[in-house]
Amino acid sequence: MDYMAPLLSLMSFPDIDPVIFAIGPVQIRWYGLAYVVGILLGWRYARRLAANDRLWPGGKSPVTPLQLDDFLLWATIGIVAGGRIGYILFYDFAAVAANPLRAFEIWNGGMSFHGGVLGTLLAMILFARKHTIPLFNLFDIVCAVVPVGIFFGRVANFINSELWGRLTDVPWAFVFPTGGPFPRHPTQLYEAALEGLLLLAVLAVLIYRAGALKSPGMIAGCFFTGYALSRILVEFFREPDAHIGYLFGGWLTMGMVLSTPMILIGLWAMLTARSRA
Repeated sequence: MDYMAPLLSLMSFPDIDPVIFAIGPVQIRWYGLAYVVGILLGWRYARRLAANDRLWPGGKSPVTPLQLDDFLLWATIGIVAGGRIGYILFYDFAAVAANPLRAFEIWNGGMSFHGGVLGTLLAMILFARKHTIPLFNLFDIVCAVVPVGIFFGRVANFINSELWGRLTDVPWAFVFPTGGPFPRHPTQLYEAALEGLLLLAVLAVLIYRAGALKSPGMIAGCFFTGYALSRILVEFFREPDAHIGYLFGGWLTMGMVLSTPMILIGLWAMLTARSRA
């Protein structure tokens, strides 16, 4: 493969400063803004789903928009805390064990989606028990809106020039400022398209056209399976973390390993959804 492709065949990496603006030592970054926008837009979409009784079993939504207002804080804590703890456990444990203060150095490592999922699951379980909300109905409504946050998060990864792909000579490759002098797959944009826009559209069709919310767990199962398959596909083009590399001496990456159980959980949730209805 000729990685020294003609410059005209490469996409110019956009000259976007990861820092939007700074006030003294305080910096407002696109990455942080993406989390805020993703959570707020997801919350607005969730309220619309909860307010539409026709979408739910028995013609009555089991979750009220007001309850979702309360859940917003729970979800934010679950996403941020779970994502950060997950990154430490799955990707950076050795470094943090050697220097525990590194856990608070968010500029030396980011967030793990799989950790964010676990954190949000815990938040949903606790919130559903406190407010006596059917758990799988809450799972469905949250999973229906998660792709919104994924889309903005992956676009922010692209702006940060992080999580880029492997070397390639495809005409849409980018030479990332942090990825060396050769063109690479823009895997952040692949994930934004597959795990964000496409998955959001598929779930919306299932909700509004197929009445999937009337089978508790169907949307959650579709999300888990769809995300995991998309992530595993993109992992074939994504550069693995340098300090982890390929696992088991082969081609497996940490993203593939963490996504595989999601497929099994998703399939189980879909196969058992009608029984819960």
